[in-house]
Amino acid sequence: MVERTGSTNADLLADAYAKEGYWLVAMVQEAGRGRQGRQWVSETGNFFGSTLVELAPSDPQPQSLSLVAGLALIEAADVAFPGLPLMLKWPNDLLLGGAKAAGILMERSANRVVVGFGVNLALAPGIPGRETAALSEAMLPQAFAPLLAGSFARMLTLWRASQPEAFARAWLARAHPISTQLTVHGGTREVVTGAFDGIEPDGALRLRRGADVEIIRAGDVEL
Repeated sequence: MVERTGSTNADLLADAYAKEGYWLVAMVQEAGRGRQGRQWVSETGNFFGSTLVELAPSDPQPQSLSLVAGLALIEAADVAFPGLPLMLKWPNDLLLGGAKAAGILMERSANRVVVGFGVNLALAPGIPGRETAALSEAMLPQAFAPLLAGSFARMLTLWRASQPEAFARAWLARAHPISTQLTVHGGTREVVTGAFDGIEPDGALRLRRGADVEIIRAGDVEL
């Protein structure tokens, strides 16, 4: 754990000596990033941490690591904050009562994938057009870190040992229900709407639009 850094993801990805299982957690993060290059608002008292996965030829498809990250995060939050109405939103958000409480950013270089977590523990940052929530100001980042690290290690082992379809079903059990109406914003500013039809074994979104199902591998989702 460090007192201050720019981005835990960037630091860990640049560290050629870091090995799988290593975590970097910062009390203050000054240049955090969200998906599609957006700024991550890093409020003091929240959790900012990243870990490293080293891909092996026998591993499942790397993009399905997003399922590992989501399940690890919600499992750790269940332990830390029992009874909260938590839910996963495709592709990488943790919701509390429909409001965003945490996000995940994965970045890859060769066979190394850094998985970064930003969790609103103490404060919910104001984000125009989005509802946000904080989990509990009573939980300190240094107390949440070992819970998340333990959950992630367990989920990573299960990911490598399970059939991809089974792992996808485990993620679905904690996600927004099938048939939930979604609006998906693509990276090219394309906007499509449809009904949630589950996910593919590699974690891709299935969006039902009339009689057809569209497979979406990248985008932001509104419920």
